[in-house]
Amino acid sequence: MTDQVQEFDGRGDLAPGEQQHGDLRSRILFHVAGLGLAVLLTAASFFIAGTNLVWQPSIPVALIVLAIAQMGVHLVFFLHITTGPDNTNNVLALAFGLIIVFLVVGGSLWIMSNLNHNMMPMDPLMQMQH
Repeated sequence: MTDQVQEFDGRGDLAPGEQQHGDLRSRILFHVAGLGLAVLLTAASFFIAGTNLVWQPSIPVALIVLAIAQMGVHLVFFLHITTGPDNTNNVLALAFGLIIVFLVVGGSLWIMSNLNHNMMPMDPLMQMQH
């Protein structure tokens, strides 16, 4: 029975990957810094999408870069996804999720790009309606 008893070290119950670095004040400042970065990246996205100061063809690329940065901020500051040894399952779950998203988005784009090729020609379709 002593194998199942865990020592209480006063840290409370922590999620995997969440280390207790410092006191409450430093952890709150860490989250506020993440919130500030997230707000800054969101404001930058709206600014880039609504201004004429940026070269128009580069706007989608800039928005994608800002979106990836936003995801990184959320993963590190709020979800505490790091490369620590206690975070292996979280990183693997994140990688699996990204693979699924890329497969769904890539498959959808591939299907949409081939729709025109796979459709019946317009002339026989029009003749069938009469």
